[in-house]
Amino acid sequence: MAAADSWSWFPALALGVSLLKCLFINAYHSTDFEVHRNWLAITHSLPVSRWYHENSSEWTLDYPPLFAWFELGLSQVARLFDGDMLLVENLNYVSPSALLFQRLSVIFSDVLFIYAARECCRCVQEQKGSRDVLSRPSFVLAVLLLWNFGLLIVDHIHFQYNGFLFGFLLLSVAKHLQNRHLQGALLFSVLLNLKHIYLYVAPAYGVYLLRSYCFTEDHHDGSIRWRSFSPLRLLSLGGIVFSVCALSFGPFIVMGQLPQVLSRLFPFKRGLCHAYWAPNFWALYNMLDKGLALLGVRLKLLEEAELPRASMTGGLVQEFQHSVLPSVTPSVTLVCTLLSILPAVASIWWRPRGARGFLRCLLLCALGSFMFGWHVHEKAVLLAVLPLSILAVESREDAGIYLVLTTTGHYSLFPLLFSPAELPIKVFLMLMFTIYSFTALRKLHSARLLRPLESVYLMGMVAVAIACEVVFPLSPWQHQLPFLPLLVTSVYCSAGVCHCFLRLYVSLLRQEEKHKRL
Repeated sequence: MAAADSWSWFPALALGVSLLKCLFINAYHSTDFEVHRNWLAITHSLPVSRWYHENSSEWTLDYPPLFAWFELGLSQVARLFDGDMLLVENLNYVSPSALLFQRLSVIFSDVLFIYAARECCRCVQEQKGSRDVLSRPSFVLAVLLLWNFGLLIVDHIHFQYNGFLFGFLLLSVAKHLQNRHLQGALLFSVLLNLKHIYLYVAPAYGVYLLRSYCFTEDHHDGSIRWRSFSPLRLLSLGGIVFSVCALSFGPFIVMGQLPQVLSRLFPFKRGLCHAYWAPNFWALYNMLDKGLALLGVRLKLLEEAELPRASMTGGLVQEFQHSVLPSVTPSVTLVCTLLSILPAVASIWWRPRGARGFLRCLLLCALGSFMFGWHVHEKAVLLAVLPLSILAVESREDAGIYLVLTTTGHYSLFPLLFSPAELPIKVFLMLMFTIYSFTALRKLHSARLLRPLESVYLMGMVAVAIACEVVFPLSPWQHQLPFLPLLVTSVYCSAGVCHCFLRLYVSLLRQEEKHKRL
């Protein structure tokens, strides 16, 4: 554990990143700014019975009720800044006061993330020997979490509340690493009722808690370990989950609106992929379908007039049909996702390896869902990047996987900031974070972390970035094929994410083999 007297540097790191966030207050913001302004107005101006029915804006309330209560709390402060931003009819409303409030609300809510980062750093095992503060695993982890490039641009330029939400996730993980399982379960239950995307990692939590908390070690008999089931512990976990869900969904169940709420939370009419493809398996699948369609037309096996035109790259959120390959339905993505995470979940059931085994399973669940899920957003890659930081400072192999995943995942977020004014900002921030990640982790582990092909792949990303960010905007293709950079970025980054997913599974299998030999 980190020494108690070695934390004087942590407030300086946290304060530094908070001041940096303040510099982005007047930067570009996405449509998510209007999304959350509208939710402030809905929860403040309308009765609870109309929250999930209001549809005067296209940005309807589609987060779980606990997040709606969070927006209601924020609105009580927002009215002190600008009461007009809380009027439902003021669509696309932006004022200097409204902008200031919403930016500050994200910065102040990140206090939870800062606290969670510190708790995670306290769980890291420090290396033996005399080391300066800057070379300690706890310090490196603090920088990787607090100064994470993806969170900076997604929350504080693009605009969202991911830091606040990831605070619950990381704090929950820290509690499990500290063997405080009930606290970890409570925090994750709250998180699920704030944003349901974290259902991606729910199987890891459910199986781990059932196996390692509800089954208690009884005694040893030679090489056989006997474990007894504790109904009381199961009831405790069930009571926590039920209480949080009742607090969140209770009013809507009483009003008979649960089906309406669920229809908002799971809108399967949005299509397989987001308007900007997430760098996952389906991006590769879509690209293969397009390639086969073009080849079919070239060989006169298909009629061009019969093919859907730009259905997947038109920049719209919609359902579409593939041209050659079988079209994918929500049920297919669910089966693929479950199959992708099944070995990881089975591993922590049959061979529990403590909280770090749980953390590895959580990562595989996050990446498996990102790889094969329905309508996955590109920002969801952070669900794997941030927890992997904890393992990266402790394991050389995990550090190598982290460097590939974080570089690939972070670069895949570049198209979120598409205005020319943000180009130098995102390039500078990513370069600084990436350079620090490589140098700090290499020094920490005193070894080469990347394989030769991985180094070549990451160098190729530089060429892709120059082509998409510099060359393409100056070419005539920008008017003919405006979504080409998105397609190239997603497909190229998909290869890196797939590689990291497979490497994590290989690492898991190696641990299984090592466990068998022992």
